[in-house]
Amino acid sequence: MLNKLFGKFSREMGLDLGTANTLVYIKDKGILVNDPSIVAINNRTDQIIAVGEDARKMV
Repeated sequence: MLNKLFGKFSREMGLDLGTANTLVYIKDKGILVNDPSIVAINNRTDQIIAVGEDARKMV
């Protein structure tokens, strides 16, 4: 399934959608993203207003 989504990148990229943090790993580059798994949404407009660390700071 990942091969259909990401093609050759599925063998060179790791994605961890963890409970606390989301991590993105790229082969030969290491971890490029390590942010809290949280999204802030405006209840009136249903628009995303912040993700990751910025959203965590709003809690």
